[in-house]
Amino acid sequence: LLETVQIAILATFFAIIISLVIGLGAAQTIAPRWMVFSMRMLLNIIRTIPSLIWAVIAVAAMGANPLAGVAALTLYSTGYLGKFFSEAFESVDMKVARSLKGIGADPIQAFQFGIWPHAKPLIWSHCIWMLEYNIRSASIIGYVGAGGLGLQLHAYQEFHQWDRFATVLICILLVVTLLDLLSERVRRRIT
Repeated sequence: LLETVQIAILATFFAIIISLVIGLGAAQTIAPRWMVFSMRMLLNIIRTIPSLIWAVIAVAAMGANPLAGVAALTLYSTGYLGKFFSEAFESVDMKVARSLKGIGADPIQAFQFGIWPHAKPLIWSHCIWMLEYNIRSASIIGYVGAGGLGLQLHAYQEFHQWDRFATVLICILLVVTLLDLLSERVRRRIT
C-alpha cells in the first residue's frame, strides 16, 4: 500500500512540473499559434494511450519495478494535466496581465501577478484530482509488473483468494477516502 501511494505521489509531482510547461505552451492566450498546435497534438497523443498500456511500455523499457510505474503514470498524467492546465490558463481574463505589461512588467511578472493568482485554485484542484486518480491507477498497473498493489491483486485473483482481494480493495478505498477528505480541506484553503 505504501509503495502504491509513493508511486502515485511521485508520478503526480513529476506530471505537475512537466504539465505546467506544456500547459503554458498549449494555452491559446499565452503561446504562439504554432506552439499551441504542437503542444495540443502532443497532449492528444499522450492521452490516447491508456495508463495500463503506458505501464506495459514502461515495464518493457525499464523492467518490472516501481520506477516503471512512476514513469507510466507520469506520462499518462501529463496528458490530462497539460490539457487541464492549458484550459485553466485560457479561462483567465488576460486584461490584468496586459495591463501589467503596459506599465512595464516583464512576461514573468505579468504571469506571476496577472495570470497565476486567477488560475491557481483551478490548477491545484486538478492536481489533487490527479493524485486521487493516480492512487487508484497505481493499484492497477502492478498487474503488468509496474509495482504497487496490483501485483497482490493479480496474485489473489489468480489463486481465487477473494477475501484477500477484497481486503486490498478496502485498503485502496480507505486511502482514496482519506485523500478526498484531505483534498476538500486543501481546496477550501486555496479558495
